[in-house]
Amino acid sequence: MNMTGPRRRRILLALLVPALLACTGLAAAQDRYPSKPVRLVVAYPPGGPVDTLARTLAQPLSEALGQAVIVENRPGAGGVIGSDYVAKATPDGYTLLFGSTPLTIQETLLAKLPYSILKDFTPIANMAEGPQALVVGNSVPVKNVKELIDYAKAQDGKLNYASPSAGGSNHLAAELLMNVAGFKATHVAYKGGAPAEMDLIAGRVTFMFGAFSNAVAQAQAGRLKILGVSSRKRMPTAPDIPTIAETLPGFEVVSWYGVLGPAGMPAPIVNRLNAEIHKAVASPDLKARLLKMDLEPAPGTAEQYSQYIRANAAMWSKVIREGNVKAD
Repeated sequence: MNMTGPRRRRILLALLVPALLACTGLAAAQDRYPSKPVRLVVAYPPGGPVDTLARTLAQPLSEALGQAVIVENRPGAGGVIGSDYVAKATPDGYTLLFGSTPLTIQETLLAKLPYSILKDFTPIANMAEGPQALVVGNSVPVKNVKELIDYAKAQDGKLNYASPSAGGSNHLAAELLMNVAGFKATHVAYKGGAPAEMDLIAGRVTFMFGAFSNAVAQAQAGRLKILGVSSRKRMPTAPDIPTIAETLPGFEVVSWYGVLGPAGMPAPIVNRLNAEIHKAVASPDLKARLLKMDLEPAPGTAEQYSQYIRANAAMWSKVIREGNVKAD
């Protein structure tokens, strides 16, 4: 069909104007962000560490954004239900996820995961990181990480170790330790940290990785021994406890806590949220609250957070595959 110049121009304008208006509207919406309350989804029940941290962040973030940041609990399936809800939300910055380490572990551990942490989310800001403690019962004849490794090798696979659940970060930290140190032990999975710790104290299992603050309290009460902390550096709250990396260079396991959104979020909104989150975390009040929870701020750009998540997922994938780890 032959079209005259004026007619062709009219058709092109008719096609371009809606697109231009849509782009203008999107840019205006980004400039006004946020113009309504923001939902910060927690994929776990109220009261746990992820929920506590989300609520700790929500108040200062609300003040910075000038809109309410509402923490919304959507628990179920080990965090999958709430995470999937955010992955499928509109990527406009009004539905966010307060995520943590299980997201990178489940990427490999769960075969039928309805989303991918690497493809279906926009990493916004890592808020904080915290270590675990390698602990043994008082009856175990070792005083440090090297002695545990030598003792385990001498026992030739006869030792056992506890974890609060199969496939959790505590379990995988022990798998990583065995891979790096070159020894074997039998995994005993419990339904929670408390019963695992009770059997450790009673001498029914040899070692485990546990929550750092709880391990310090039990060690101070004389119920167990802390051999090392899993972070890169010694903890400011317990500088006398060595890192595992001092014996096994490069060993590091920390739990991360941060904010993500659905894939495809506009960069201006991501950058605004990243800046406000890190500004809040840098405040003396929030830093002090994190320190009391044995957590340290983890500042960085959204791109650095994205790279961190990819590296963390790759690390856990290697541990899971090499240890043939299965979920509960």
